Amino acid sequence: MTTSEPSARLYATISEIDRMNASDPRHEQIAGAQRPREIVYAERMTAYLERIRPHASEALRIAARAQHIRRWEIPRHTFALGRDGYNAWRSACRDHHAGLVTGIMQNHGYSAPEIAHVVKLISKGDLKQDPESQALENVVGVVFVAHYLAGFVADHAEYDEPRLIGILRKTMRKMDATGHAVVVTLGMPPSTRRLIEIAMEGND
Repeated sequence: MTTSEPSARLYATISEIDRMNASDPRHEQIAGAQRPREIVYAERMTAYLERIRPHASEALRIAARAQHIRRWEIPRHTFALGRDGYNAWRSACRDHHAGLVTGIMQNHGYSAPEIAHVVKLISKGDLKQDPESQALENVVGVVFVAHYLAGFVADHAEYDEPRLIGILRKTMRKMDATGHAVVVTLGMPPSTRRLIEIAMEGND
C-alpha cells in the first residue's frame, strides 16, 4: 500500500470498523455525551497516528483503527488471574481483532498480502524491525498515557510507586524516540510526569 490519497475502499473499511465498534455496550462520556468506548478509542488512535505519522499507509491506518475492534467480546475476567492469564487474554484479543479485520478487508477488495500486513501490525509482528509496527506501538503508548494512564493509576491504588514505574517502563521500552518525544509534550499532573520521566530513563 502507498501513502497516496486515501482510497474509497479505505473509507469504506474504516466505516465498517466503526459500525462494528458502535455496538460496544460500554460507554464513555465525551463532551457531555455518552459514546461507545471502542469508538472513542479508535478515534484517538487515528488522531495520534495522524500526528505521529501523517503520511501513514492504508495498512497502518486500518491497523490503528481496528486495534481494539470489538474487544469487549473477549472479557479479561474469563481468563485466569496473573501474568499467564493476561498473556493468554492478549493473545486471544489479537486473534479476534485479526479475524474481524480480515473479513472486513476482504469485503472491500484488499489482497491477501495487504490483509496479511495489517494482521501482522495488529499482532505486534516485527516490533522494532518493521517501521510500521513500531509506529503503531508508538501510537498505542501515546494514547495510553494521554487518555488512560490516570484512570489506570486510580483503579490500582494498591500499586506502589516502583510497581507503577515498572509497568510504565515496559510501555516506554516498546516505544522509540519518536513516541517518547510525543509523550513528553502531553499535559499531565506533575506526579504522573515524574513517573513517566523515571520510566523513560535509559530507553532512548
